Amino acid sequence: MITESIPFVLTIVAVAFVFDFVNGFHDSANSIATIVSTRVLSPVAAVAWAAFFNFVAAFGFGTAVAKTIGSGLIDLAIVDPFVILGGLLGAIAWDLITWYYGIPSSSSHALIGGYGGAAVAKAGIDALILGGWVKPLLFIFVAPILGMVLGLGLMVATAWTFRRATPRNVDKYFRRLQLVSAAAYSLSHGTNDAQKTMGIIVGLLVTSQALFVDFPIRAFHITSAAEIPTWVILSAHAAIAAGTFFGGWRIVHTMGSRITRLKPVHGFCAETGGAVSVFLASFLGIPVSTTHVITGSIAGVGAAQRLSAVRWGLAGRIVWAWVLTIPAAAGIGGLCYFALHLTLGR
Repeated sequence: MITESIPFVLTIVAVAFVFDFVNGFHDSANSIATIVSTRVLSPVAAVAWAAFFNFVAAFGFGTAVAKTIGSGLIDLAIVDPFVILGGLLGAIAWDLITWYYGIPSSSSHALIGGYGGAAVAKAGIDALILGGWVKPLLFIFVAPILGMVLGLGLMVATAWTFRRATPRNVDKYFRRLQLVSAAAYSLSHGTNDAQKTMGIIVGLLVTSQALFVDFPIRAFHITSAAEIPTWVILSAHAAIAAGTFFGGWRIVHTMGSRITRLKPVHGFCAETGGAVSVFLASFLGIPVSTTHVITGSIAGVGAAQRLSAVRWGLAGRIVWAWVLTIPAAAGIGGLCYFALHLTLGR
């Protein structure tokens, strides 16, 4: 049967990298919206800058998030190629829907939602490792609040530090510093988001090892979800970097100018606060939403100027998109699982 063959499994691995590309495409606004809206870099230079640091994140930032996704959310005993493929298709579909409407939703939560929905469609709620879902679900709310607090705190501290400087000098300094903060945020984005696809791929390969017993390429012989091969790490980062380079321009407008108006000093504070938040989550192995974090950071920076500087109505609509992402992607992932099972599972 084709579904129990190495070519089918490798096709799903390729689809996983397509998701990584779509993730980078959808989330490029996370890294570049502030630096584009402040006109520190042109759009093309900004996506190239972000894509480079998305890829560089492959070196030296660990794989704790990949291990959480690979074995901490779904019981691997029920995982099969249909579950993985259904989850990926659910996530890709939700990402493209929200990209089309310019909604900065979470690719991370789309992935875990689609994966969870496909698993539940196969085996019911027992497919989920419920304890493993606590932190990702909690951080739907913690991540943007943490980003907001750090963004607001940095903005207040920066304003006090430069209170005697002229606006022209402040702008000159922070136009340079924003290059550093944008790079840091792109590093954190690549670190957390690329690892999610790594975990999905490793989970697929571990549960399909019976097919690879005589496979000549040793890099595909993976017996533990805690083992992340180098080729998976580099390929995931390359895919997300490529997606970032081609960019999701609809969301850039929402993130970069519609929530609050930004200057280079605001962009620096938002990106730095966001980067600290995402690096912390990555260290703890939590698949956090970089979209949630940077949105919270931008809102915090705006609130540091005055509460009315933030368009709270728009922020509220974005929050509703966050809340809907996991159940929506889960529903699509479950439907994809059933469709795959009916059409190919015979």
